[in-house]
Amino acid sequence: MNYIDPHIHMISRTTDDYQRMAYAGCAAISEPAFWAGFDRRTAEGFRDYFVHLTHVEPKRAAQFHIRHYSWLCINAKEAENVSLSREVIAMIPEFLKSPYVLGIGEIGLNKNTANEATVFQEHLDLAAKTNELILIHTPHLEDKYKGTRMIVDMLKNDRRVQPHRVCVDHVEEHTVRLALDNGFWCGMTLYPTTKCTPARAVDILEMVGTDRIMVNSAGDWGKSDPLSVPELIQEMKRRGHPEAAIKKVVYDNPLEFWRQSNNWREWPTQ
Repeated sequence: MNYIDPHIHMISRTTDDYQRMAYAGCAAISEPAFWAGFDRRTAEGFRDYFVHLTHVEPKRAAQFHIRHYSWLCINAKEAENVSLSREVIAMIPEFLKSPYVLGIGEIGLNKNTANEATVFQEHLDLAAKTNELILIHTPHLEDKYKGTRMIVDMLKNDRRVQPHRVCVDHVEEHTVRLALDNGFWCGMTLYPTTKCTPARAVDILEMVGTDRIMVNSAGDWGKSDPLSVPELIQEMKRRGHPEAAIKKVVYDNPLEFWRQSNNWREWPTQ
């Protein structure tokens, strides 16, 4: 079964991982802008990073017949530096017309601070003015519910935000309803030791259904598995879920969300 990984940081992966993903049936991915493993000191560092996302990674992925899309922002971890964040946000519009940019993301909160909230809202303002899709990062571990609640409140308080054009990522059992019940899309990140295992993710799907929900591997600098989406496919098969339901979660849903992007150009699908 072909699949899409809608949130994976391929800048932190080797080319061998692209090959393994292609063998497993990966048709397309999207890579949100995120932390580089260290805090960058200048806006020009982000400019180079955006060039990498919009020019280098699509070519690397294409070697294995995988379509590569990206999202642009300054991530929540580095958003504590408001002055730097404003410089980065100011340069984002020049990259938004790149053909494989899907929107603004992954924006959100890390430690739920006032500075992070300020930068989040300034990203929302940019997304509203440019009519871009939005991909949301929710905090980890004990701060997740509080941070997700703060994010949802900020989204709802901005009347320009259209919930069906926002994906709230990294949801878990205690936050998935916050996204779905408010009309947003949501994503579950599959990690071997944190966030959701494939088994937990299938438990959540059995709890909330398959509408407006997708799964991803993130595949970032920490312990992660770029083949975790195929693992979820196998878990759903093991539990007897029909192929149409599996395909909806791992292929149809991310594609339906992406099709709302300003830059979308249709490609042959399975």
